[in-house]
Amino acid sequence: MRFDAVPKPPSVAARPQDRRGYPVPAITPYEEGEPRFARTDYEKSAACAQQRLCSVCGTPMPADTPVWRVVGAAEAEAIGAALDAGRPYRNLAPTWEGPGHRACMLYASMVCPYLGRPQARRAVLDRGRARGATGAVVGFADFEYAVTDTQVLFRFLGVVEFLPHEDAATAHLDTLRAELAQR
Repeated sequence: MRFDAVPKPPSVAARPQDRRGYPVPAITPYEEGEPRFARTDYEKSAACAQQRLCSVCGTPMPADTPVWRVVGAAEAEAIGAALDAGRPYRNLAPTWEGPGHRACMLYASMVCPYLGRPQARRAVLDRGRARGATGAVVGFADFEYAVTDTQVLFRFLGVVEFLPHEDAATAHLDTLRAELAQR
């Protein structure tokens, strides 16, 4: 599915776009006037963490509401195994990928080639690394963060929703449409 066929949350549609029409996530840095997807701007990420802003659209996430993120194969498998066994899951290893709204993360999972398809490979960080067979959009009760001198790190607490996928567009399109229809 082409990225421009995926319905955009209004807050994502309001974001700046690159030359191809891709919305630029709130944490994406610019170099020489061009967005550098797959990289994270330290100051923008810190602001999103400290102000509880969505890392995709940059708008507030209400306090005391779940947050979502997209995870790759290893974490999706670990979360799925914990849930299947009736155990809680907590990512003990922090990640630099911040949280967002449910609709924004569903959208991101479908339009980002690396997040959406198992055969996709990273072009920048970990160049050539494949996502793996599965991924997931995961809702968490909350998150915690640490802002260091060089990076912003996140940990997520209490899985409240687990939406696994091989191909995100196939798995999540109807869910995104339903989420947007509620607004």
